[in-house]
Amino acid sequence: MDPGAFSPEKQDKENLVGINSKQLGVCGWILFFLSFLLMIITFPISIWMCLKIIKEYERAVVFRLGRIQAGKAKGPGLILVLPCIDVFVKVDLRTFTCNIPPQEILTRDSVTTQVDGVVYYRIYSAVSAVANVNDVHKATFLLAQTTLRNVLGTQTLSQILTGREEIAHSIQTLLDDATELWGIWVARVEIKDVRIPVQLQRSMAAEAEATREARARVLAAEGEMNASKSMRSASMVLSESPIALQLRYLQTLTTIATEKNSTIIFPLPINILEGIGGVNYNNHQKVSNRS
Repeated sequence: MDPGAFSPEKQDKENLVGINSKQLGVCGWILFFLSFLLMIITFPISIWMCLKIIKEYERAVVFRLGRIQAGKAKGPGLILVLPCIDVFVKVDLRTFTCNIPPQEILTRDSVTTQVDGVVYYRIYSAVSAVANVNDVHKATFLLAQTTLRNVLGTQTLSQILTGREEIAHSIQTLLDDATELWGIWVARVEIKDVRIPVQLQRSMAAEAEATREARARVLAAEGEMNASKSMRSASMVLSESPIALQLRYLQTLTTIATEKNSTIIFPLPINILEGIGGVNYNNHQKVSNRS
């Protein structure tokens, strides 16, 4: 959001503070001319005391005889402050950060937690920030603390842990509405950390671990069932073609040989061994008869 593009209601807040269009009156004009005359008499020494420099990110609220001068803040640049009758207050328009210390909160489901956060805000109306509140930064800080506690007190622990963005947005809306009369625009609210008791952390960890174990067992059972179905289909295919089993043997040997193993187990049918054993026995009998 562009900070300069505020709603007309916010831009008109300067007209709601104690600013009136009444003239200074006879006594006021007399004091004004006397102050101006004093500045001329003490010139050029007075010029160094009456000219003030306002930086680009600052505004000056000038009070002349207790009334806000010109109905708005002055600056940036050079401003003229008359001696004895003018008093000015500088207001910084840059973005401020408000660190909310850990707040002990009882959630809706009766769980004690500690939550801290940070608020980013800036002053868009210097006159409202000076005239409508004594200390605008302290007031914003205290209001942010109470708003954080009030909003989180209506949420459960699971909602706080999973819905930080929604909670931060609601806190920002409430703060922005409450500080509008103070000339404050709340830019962003962030929840930094949610601290829960150690016993509750252990309980949540045990619950999560049990859930993961149950899910792993279900997945393992489904995998075994699918594997058994695949093995059944493969056995049916191999039973139809004995040559396929031999090809599977050769493929397994190829896989083992690529891993550079020193030992290779070669499966051999038993009938081949029996044939080799029978040939050796017959040859032994023939040699005995000849002798």
